[in-house]
Amino acid sequence: MAKTRMVTQFGMGTSIRSRDYTQAAARAIRDALWHNSLNLATAFDFPREAMLIDVEVGVQQPEAVDTAALLGIFPYGRPTVRVVRGGLDVAKPDGSGLTVVANVAIVVSFDLERSHD
Repeated sequence: MAKTRMVTQFGMGTSIRSRDYTQAAARAIRDALWHNSLNLATAFDFPREAMLIDVEVGVQQPEAVDTAALLGIFPYGRPTVRVVRGGLDVAKPDGSGLTVVANVAIVVSFDLERSHD
């Protein structure tokens, strides 16, 4: 397979009150996706299902993220999700909790044969 990177998208999401790492990650993914309209599949005459989508999510508590829930966000393509330590937990000034900040990078690739003329 000649996996060729076509696009990299970035997003940020938060969970302001509920300390929900999955919710913050989902918002970061939507932030990255919903600010773009990619016509790559059409441009290369591939079905949208052929998009290889690699998602990397950074949060302070990676084990608290439900990756299966994140996969459901993608309307097409073949997404994979990897969660790593990153993002931020921001303490509320009164000590009543945290705001969770998630960062995400989404890489869209296709399996392209390279010509070696």
